[in-house]
Amino acid sequence: MSTSPQMQSKAKKILLKITGLAFVGLAIVGVILPILPTTPFLLVAAACFAKSSPRMQKKLLANKIFGPLINEWQQHRCIPRKAKRVALLTMIFSVVWSAYFLQNFMLTVLVFVLIIGPFIFIWRLPVSK
Repeated sequence: MSTSPQMQSKAKKILLKITGLAFVGLAIVGVILPILPTTPFLLVAAACFAKSSPRMQKKLLANKIFGPLINEWQQHRCIPRKAKRVALLTMIFSVVWSAYFLQNFMLTVLVFVLIIGPFIFIWRLPVSK
């Protein structure tokens, strides 16, 4: 039994909405817990909503706390200095924290390898004015 393209499209939109909401939730937790970087979660949520729900995207962009971060990224592909600093320090802290708790050299190397790509990406991002 095959599914119609219309049903696949609807399922994809629902999945993107759920994913967007989950990332907004992570961003809110990131505001409270300094361990989680807020900005990347918001950018993923905005991308999910852009493809699934213009109404939810508008709400997110209109938010007085989160909206400016997302707009700055969408218009200029840059993030605020504070967001960049927090994201990079959080990544460093996570690697150190993982190394301490894992106490296994190979697992620590794996964590380092997994974090180096996103770290370099954020490091190279321009800072908004």
